[in-house]
Amino acid sequence: MKILFMGTPEYAASALEALFEAGHEIVAVVTQPDKSKGRSRELLPPPVKTVAGKYGVPVMQPKRIKAPEAVEALRQYDADVYIVAAFGQILSQEILDIPPCGSLNIHASLLPKYRGASPIQHAILAGEEKTGITIMHMDAGIDTGDILYQKEISIIPEDTYETLYDKLKVLGGAAVTEALVLLEQGKLIPRKQREEDSSYASMIDKEMGRIDFANDAWAIERQIRAMTPWPSAFTGYGGKQLKIWKASPSIAENAFARKPGEIIRVEKDFFMVAAGKGVLCVTEVQLEGKKRMSVHDFLLGVRMLPGEVLG
Repeated sequence: MKILFMGTPEYAASALEALFEAGHEIVAVVTQPDKSKGRSRELLPPPVKTVAGKYGVPVMQPKRIKAPEAVEALRQYDADVYIVAAFGQILSQEILDIPPCGSLNIHASLLPKYRGASPIQHAILAGEEKTGITIMHMDAGIDTGDILYQKEISIIPEDTYETLYDKLKVLGGAAVTEALVLLEQGKLIPRKQREEDSSYASMIDKEMGRIDFANDAWAIERQIRAMTPWPSAFTGYGGKQLKIWKASPSIAENAFARKPGEIIRVEKDFFMVAAGKGVLCVTEVQLEGKKRMSVHDFLLGVRMLPGEVLG
């Protein structure tokens, strides 16, 4: 089966690498244009382009995939199926209909939950115990196509967006290679998504990292993990931004009459903050202008006192 692959970041590059390793024929790769980075403004290729170059596969980098010349270029490749993973541009129905076996997407959630741009973060925010990969048949909607294949993975209490992303990018490669074998055998049975079970995972922005200590401590702890490494979960302390990288929630009797955000206890390795319900035991932070560090190291240079209020 001849594949045209569309994708851009590491998540997609991992799946592309898995397809090559499984022996699939990749006729072309489509990815986003190179982007400048750092002070030097040096143009750097997307991870998917790097993998394609390793295997000597033709690469397209259209600024606008729906432009007539880009669509015509796609038609020149004799692909049986398109595989799409975090490409970064919306595909028209005209494009989706080009390959005879359709266009398949590698989505990082157990659809119909968490359609949209940020399914990994939203699964953590919601306190889900599992997530996974869905291989779906793409249509004109946003992640609304028929489900073809799914693989599950547990979300452990220590998982951040970063760690779960790394697990799912590997799982995505496994899922798509397994699904293609079944597709070639005619054993993939499409399953309609239940609209009543659907939810949408909106794009993450920086403001979603701002901590509201009126929320319960368990929700704040999930926010910290979901926003790691970007945009990070943050509050204010002493007129500066304070990022909280690691914390754990608990019940503390002396917190109930305290103001949300109030520091109720300071020890050498942690400090405790009152929340709307429960307390947050903070163990790793980063004060504006400083590096990320343990609370032990932070307190060596900062005199934090009970009764002070974060936010």
